[in-house]
Amino acid sequence: MGYRIGVDIGGSFTDFAVLNEETLQVQALKVFSRPDEPGAEVITGVKTLTERYGIDPAEVTYFTHGTTVGVNAVIQRKGLKLALFTTEGFSDVLELGRLKLPSMFNLLSKRPAPLVPREMVFGIRERLFRDGAVDEPLDLDSVAEALALAKKAGAEGVVVSFLHSYRNAAHEQAACDLIKTLASELPVFSSAKIWPIVREFERTTTAIINGYVQPRVEHYLSSFQKALKLAGVQPEPRVTKSNGGVMTAEQAKRECVQMILSGTASGVIGAAFVAKECDVPECMSLDIGGTSADVALIVNGEPQYGIGEYIGEHQIFIPSVSVTSIGDGGGSIAWVDSLGVLKVGPDSAGSSPGPACFGRGGERPTITDAFAVCGIVGQGEIGFNAVKVDVERARTAVGTLATVLNQTIEETAESIINIAVSGMFAKVSGLVTRFGVDPRSMAMLPFGGAGPMMGALLARELEMTEIIVPLVPGVLSAMGGLIADLKNDFIKTVYEDLEPETVETLQTEYRRLRRTAINWLREEQDYRGEEQYVYTADMRYRGQSYEIEAVIDEKVIEAGDFQALRQAFHDAHEKLYGHSDPEASIQIVNLRLVVSGKTPQPNMPRIAEGTGSPDPVKTVDVWSDGAHRKTPVYRRAQLLANQEFSGPAIVTQDDTTTFVPQHMHVRVDAFGNLRITSSAAQKD
Repeated sequence: MGYRIGVDIGGSFTDFAVLNEETLQVQALKVFSRPDEPGAEVITGVKTLTERYGIDPAEVTYFTHGTTVGVNAVIQRKGLKLALFTTEGFSDVLELGRLKLPSMFNLLSKRPAPLVPREMVFGIRERLFRDGAVDEPLDLDSVAEALALAKKAGAEGVVVSFLHSYRNAAHEQAACDLIKTLASELPVFSSAKIWPIVREFERTTTAIINGYVQPRVEHYLSSFQKALKLAGVQPEPRVTKSNGGVMTAEQAKRECVQMILSGTASGVIGAAFVAKECDVPECMSLDIGGTSADVALIVNGEPQYGIGEYIGEHQIFIPSVSVTSIGDGGGSIAWVDSLGVLKVGPDSAGSSPGPACFGRGGERPTITDAFAVCGIVGQGEIGFNAVKVDVERARTAVGTLATVLNQTIEETAESIINIAVSGMFAKVSGLVTRFGVDPRSMAMLPFGGAGPMMGALLARELEMTEIIVPLVPGVLSAMGGLIADLKNDFIKTVYEDLEPETVETLQTEYRRLRRTAINWLREEQDYRGEEQYVYTADMRYRGQSYEIEAVIDEKVIEAGDFQALRQAFHDAHEKLYGHSDPEASIQIVNLRLVVSGKTPQPNMPRIAEGTGSPDPVKTVDVWSDGAHRKTPVYRRAQLLANQEFSGPAIVTQDDTTTFVPQHMHVRVDAFGNLRITSSAAQKD
């Protein structure tokens, strides 16, 4: 018998999900995160798993984890001081960007400062034509001169991104080789190796983010690997990727941009699994941890993917799960500005010192403290009994704001909660408008340590049809990493008109991509199961500025069916824009291939059945919707399938607390999920 472990390292807690390979049952655990000593929380967690569940580290056969170390480095601007070498005449590539305002409704909005300032950008004498042919040979002397200037300016690494290197990477490779020879102490990154796409800004900024976080990611992963060995876990760890798959830690050290959204993607994969098991066609996942709240859309059990996702203020152009940060987390700090207005976030108490009610030294009021004051948090264990909630500390912290606002402590606490929810409401409204969906037709799936605590309040404002709280919502991100498939994306820019004579070229390039994909799966990931392939192409009508992705059947490629290739794009265009032009000329910009290998999936066992309403473990006073209300408290482990109860109610469990507001009704389904709907919907 062996165990597969998934870990999600967040700002406040580190979550563990353990899959028994024999029974396919999942067990969970939370411990405090240790940003001061990467890997220490893993050693603590593995020891606790042994003590609590009798899991021998030597029996662990698979270990994967998601982390926010990369994205945090970008958001906090604590990455490498980089120099950028570009083709001479293109040194303003980062300043020009795409000439878009950050906010189209604010003419005074400004784009963020580039991660590489203009004075650290150096032009190199070289030039390629768009087909990859050499216009001007690479001048190695100009590379050496630029390197000397970069070192004098304090560069800690170099990114090389030349024009049209996606077609021909020879100049970039030669420049990188020279830099390694002249300055072996400096890490150097080639944009064509990191992600070889057309358009110099997109390729350059993606390469810069990779280089910016690489030393921190490499140090973190190396520390993590050592910690696992010390804990007695032998398998090499895998890391969840931005695209919802996993890769080896060694690959992650080299290709850090591929795991920049590692932590957030894991949660969406876990939520998609639950949504599919619950047969929910349209779902919005809501992941609220200690520092942030993230939302994603799930359709027919599949997360939505995109290119150009934001890392803080900066975009990356690799395929990734579409996740949008919409608000604050449980540790976000409430404060009053100079005008006497109550605000929440963006600063967070994190895991140390944490919210005041955790008793770890925190004194400033947080969202979690507000829920403690209202009587919602603290009615059961927090973080697998890692925390004892001190309500008096929470009242003291919130009381400092209540005095300034001339409100009662309870009124101030509920104001903090309402401000956080209203901020999320505004962000979600903008998000669903951009995707053209109506939240009233969707279910919400809240998870994370604070998701079930706040999810129903947000869903109520959005008039959503249902809230589904999974069985182990506090560690769903860890489970997502555990069940994520081995997965990798491959791309080849061809930039060809789609004509009968170009079909053979497309077939040749797709075969090359497939050979590369097989090698990655078999040799680099040591996978011996059955692989799956998804073929797509970025296509556009001639004259359009940007392309869209169209799925192409593998049989169409093998047959070289020209008309079927055209129809695949017409169908994609019709679906996205509501129209197509079957007579128009088509261009193919990129060919894409996604390869994946399946991993074992957990079994969702049915729980014991019951009838009627469950018996509460106690009844407490809760301040909700402007008044004290008698509220029953239920223990999640005691709930039976088919049982029902109405809000206001509190459901406690080891990894989180679920709050059900008044006028909402709860039904426990066959798998133990809480299915929450409005009382009005029940009457209908």
